[in-house]
Amino acid sequence: MPAGRKLLQSSAKPLGYEQDCWADYNAKDVFLMGKLSYILGRALRMDYGELFRTVGVVHGITGRNRPAVLADIVSCGLRYGAGFNDYLLCEFYNLTPEQRATYVTRSVNNTLVQMLNDPEYYKYFDYKSAFYSTFAEFISREWLDFPAISKEQFAEFVKGKDAIIVKPNNGTGGKGVEKLTIADYKSIDMLFSKLKEDNIGVVEEVLNQHPGLNELNPYSVNTLRIVTIRNETGGHILYAHLRIGNGGRPVDNLHSGGMFAPIDLDTGRIQYPAYDKDRKTYEKHPMTGVTIQGMQIPLWEQVKELCLKASEVVPQMRYVGWDVAVTPERPVLVEGNNLPGYDILQMPPHTPDKIGMLPRFREFVDGI
Repeated sequence: MPAGRKLLQSSAKPLGYEQDCWADYNAKDVFLMGKLSYILGRALRMDYGELFRTVGVVHGITGRNRPAVLADIVSCGLRYGAGFNDYLLCEFYNLTPEQRATYVTRSVNNTLVQMLNDPEYYKYFDYKSAFYSTFAEFISREWLDFPAISKEQFAEFVKGKDAIIVKPNNGTGGKGVEKLTIADYKSIDMLFSKLKEDNIGVVEEVLNQHPGLNELNPYSVNTLRIVTIRNETGGHILYAHLRIGNGGRPVDNLHSGGMFAPIDLDTGRIQYPAYDKDRKTYEKHPMTGVTIQGMQIPLWEQVKELCLKASEVVPQMRYVGWDVAVTPERPVLVEGNNLPGYDILQMPPHTPDKIGMLPRFREFVDGI
């Protein structure tokens, strides 16, 4: 059996169907072909205006002339599958070729997803109502599949609640997620009609986060991103980050102004100061003044156990990013991501040795 067969068959269709299209290729061949395909596709769809803006930013940082910066960005795209955002955010301009080769880039991450996850099972992660039903034992909160309920069922659900969380069924990056105060609406009928007009997918009760995380930032639920990977030996945790809200917004996503910090997998303590998409470093939370590095994540062992158990539910999805909230009683799943973000893995303040995460992936995936 070629080296890649074991890796790829487990992501094929279940129920006795064995995909054999990779029989003549080993995992390294598949990985390299996937990278090349992605690079060519990106070249055709690239935002060249943003590319040249990035060239200007790097020129301003390094003083290198623009043609040299552009040539280096193109070279990194071809050699490492790095997009121009990878080049800027991971500061490829400060890395040696050997260091660059250790980074999980955009094309590497997308190729891993193609190798490890079966698209037929994306539906259990893409749609929140399907995710909540599939992973019901890990949700631990009341929720409604809003398009499927009546006005009377909605009225019964909100009875006694001061606020609710509403989400689109297939939104990403925190888009469309809102916390609504019931008293802000003249009637339940008016609120129900508004949610219908907004095409809301899921309505759920408000989570109360653990006091330790609430002290850090009380304006949003600060969630953990735990990434698991499955191979022939079972489930493993690749890495973990705490995502921290900022600016008083009700969500903690990076695209909504949030920040992030890596967590030591053994101890559950935050390893480094937080960092955000604007390349700003935070030793303390700007709104609460709480020191970030060294903070202990509550119920850490339970968090890890939750994610490893969740990874068993849909084993055809072997590379998943789990968003976890920690309540005073237990950790609970917020959502699962079948295309785990790779850009928070390797930010400069979190990689003082300038070594990326690809060696960590190689501990669990052959041929990459």
